[in-house]
Amino acid sequence: MTKSALVTGAARRIGAEIVRRLHAAGYHIVLHYHRSAADAEALCRELNAVREDSVHLLQADLRETGGLNDFVQRAAAVWGGLDVLVNNASAFYPTPLGTVTEDQWNDLLGSNLKAPFFLVQTAAPYLRERKGCIVNIGDIHADRPLENYTVYCVAKAGLAAMTRALAKELAPDIRVNGVAPGAILWPEHDMDSTKKADILTRIPMKRAGEASDIAKAVVFLVANAPYVTGQILAVDGGRSLFS
Repeated sequence: MTKSALVTGAARRIGAEIVRRLHAAGYHIVLHYHRSAADAEALCRELNAVREDSVHLLQADLRETGGLNDFVQRAAAVWGGLDVLVNNASAFYPTPLGTVTEDQWNDLLGSNLKAPFFLVQTAAPYLRERKGCIVNIGDIHADRPLENYTVYCVAKAGLAAMTRALAKELAPDIRVNGVAPGAILWPEHDMDSTKKADILTRIPMKRAGEASDIAKAVVFLVANAPYVTGQILAVDGGRSLFS
């Protein structure tokens, strides 16, 4: 039986590396993207060249929850079921208090919390049939808030709580875990060298991580941890040891 994984926000950066690692582990992939069509198509071609007809693209704005039932049905139909859901899609940008708009609130909560919840709710029957699993990509700043990113941190804190709550609710048929990255890839918006250097001084490993560090953790939770559920694995070089 073909094992399939739906990975959201999978065209670029950490999402793309998660796709590569799950694909290398033998999974067929439903690769979700929103706006990054060119990157998604390139990754699809790359991996289908390795294993024919093993990656399928699905485009959607996951914040539009009314379309998620159809989206999940289409994902499950590609290979006749669903074994894994990786909630990776995320928006991330600063929202200093006093400047926050309702649109920003809805965007950050929508992409980081609302969409993952409703995806799980819709995908649960398919995952239950396969005794599948869910991995939510969180952030260490769910527990240690990042200055000027309050709304993002609120959303990721909600995702952490959701991970634990759903692990109880969906057991024993579906495992639910999370991965909380630290400094893995620098944000795409401007971050000055002084700020980066300051972050590195607070990481015991004294370096930023790589997308592959997160992807390997996801593969571990998916394929090598059958007795692990309700856990959030910090992959941060030890940064969460400090305030």
